[in-house]
Amino acid sequence: MTDAKHIVKTIEMNGEKVDVAMREMLRPATHEELEAMTPEERERFKYLSPLNTRTYIAEEGIVCMQDIPVTMRDGVTIYVDIYKPEGEAKVPLIISWSFYGKRPFDGQSEWQIMGVPPQTVSNMSKFESPDPGYWCRHGYAVANVDPRGIGHSEGDFMQFGTQEGRDGYDFIEWAAVQPWCNGRCALAGNSCVAMTQWRIASQCPPHLTCIAPWEGTSDMYRESLCEGGIPAASFVNLVMREAVGPNYIDDTVKNLERYPFINCTYWKDKDPIWENIRIPVYVTACWNHFHLRGSINGFRKIKSGKKWLRAHRDFEWPDAYSNEYLKDLELFFARYLKLERNGWELTPKVRIEVQDAFDYLYQKNRPEDAFPLKRTEYEKLYLDAAHLSMSKEPIAEPAMAAYESDDEEISFDYTFEEETELTGYLKLHLWVAAESYHDMDLFINVQKLSTMGEWLPITIFSESHPGAWGKMRVSRRKLDEKLSTDYSPVQAHDEDEKLEPGQIVPVEIEINPTSRIWHKGQKLRVQIAGRYIRENWFEPLMWDTDNKGRHLIYCGGAYDSYLQIPVIPPRYKDGEYIYR
Repeated sequence: MTDAKHIVKTIEMNGEKVDVAMREMLRPATHEELEAMTPEERERFKYLSPLNTRTYIAEEGIVCMQDIPVTMRDGVTIYVDIYKPEGEAKVPLIISWSFYGKRPFDGQSEWQIMGVPPQTVSNMSKFESPDPGYWCRHGYAVANVDPRGIGHSEGDFMQFGTQEGRDGYDFIEWAAVQPWCNGRCALAGNSCVAMTQWRIASQCPPHLTCIAPWEGTSDMYRESLCEGGIPAASFVNLVMREAVGPNYIDDTVKNLERYPFINCTYWKDKDPIWENIRIPVYVTACWNHFHLRGSINGFRKIKSGKKWLRAHRDFEWPDAYSNEYLKDLELFFARYLKLERNGWELTPKVRIEVQDAFDYLYQKNRPEDAFPLKRTEYEKLYLDAAHLSMSKEPIAEPAMAAYESDDEEISFDYTFEEETELTGYLKLHLWVAAESYHDMDLFINVQKLSTMGEWLPITIFSESHPGAWGKMRVSRRKLDEKLSTDYSPVQAHDEDEKLEPGQIVPVEIEINPTSRIWHKGQKLRVQIAGRYIRENWFEPLMWDTDNKGRHLIYCGGAYDSYLQIPVIPPRYKDGEYIYR
């Protein structure tokens, strides 16, 4: 594909002028215009249906108000498709806000929802969004919005920042006073459509009643562009390449090069104002998805007294469109958008699925009061480099283990003597050195093995998930003292501290939370490598690693390398009987 055109624009962010790298989006074009182009020209365009402001019957009982213009506070016009039940009744509004295009195929090169059978979702549904084919038949309107700069909407698209939050505010306040709306609005959707909800809700639109961010990254730097300090350009570039609009998109990959540290106005502008979010919120998090950290941290940071978390094993799309959880979400929306007294408040504040192996769960939707769980007992498993094992007791004799950073890995195993549940945050404390280089990228998987030593993965779409994960570029080992806790270290990302070859340094590696049961005799494995070991895992995730030569892991004696694990004791135990 021909490289996109890049420019730099000066944008005001929170009262400061910031130079922002922008890339030209794919330009909208009709079928006729595309057919008249050369193949080289066609690479810079994507089909988009012409503007056609009209009202029509989309399906029996459902009206579509198509390409409705809405003016933002600075005069920019955006366009939206609004679906509502046929008739004059005023209904609450559920909003999908993302840059994927407000109709299937508009701005999308491919339309598929993995794990969801064909015809489950109607062709009125925006990608990863509430389906009007369901919600309109249950007494709601649905708005599919093309944000600023997307589709035919005017302006440039600034990803996941304050500008998008303000525009969401303006749209909600416009929609709430329309003759078809009852004045109560919600945001819903998963992945990208969840990520925008944090930003809009933190601007506190008066008519935003509740939100349902399902599986949404919340920290763009730490969770998307630079996880563990290791740049990740490929997936973000892949997503940005699909954006269609008349102007430019904020190029987060180029801006990571321009602004490599997190403590600058550009990255701060993408942080939601967490303390502002005080409305009812229903969050979901998948234990096996890259949005996991963002979903759980968002749940923990918001100040709402009415917030719910459901953490599960399944992938986001089959979970979001399943009959069981559509009805669950409907109870939440009916309570706050229709003011029905339906008992939603009795829903446990936290529900977790405790995973076992493959497709099997140990427990489903177990009720809890908080996350992390209040009864968590943190234990340390000390790494033994001499035997590639772990022990509850510190290792007396120092030893070193090594692997080639480009194509080898090293593993440390521990055997559980009794059934053990781990739910919550793990962390890995290591003493490490790069034998002949000034930096090292560490990729961590925490896996489960059978009593015979065979890997017991979690399977999603019949593929094996690599395991609970963590990453760290060692030159970014400095921690943020305000954000870090004893159970969850958070990197500061405000400077580089390069290594001398052979220099031994301690690192604390954040491992994303999990919930899993180990039965008696099963093993826990810590896998350490200089690359992401995916084992055919389907997501196209890649990191721009910076490794050379051998990585050295020091254990024992003064080098107290250990894995800290969140052990959950049974609620009740009597002899062989265990109740969790």
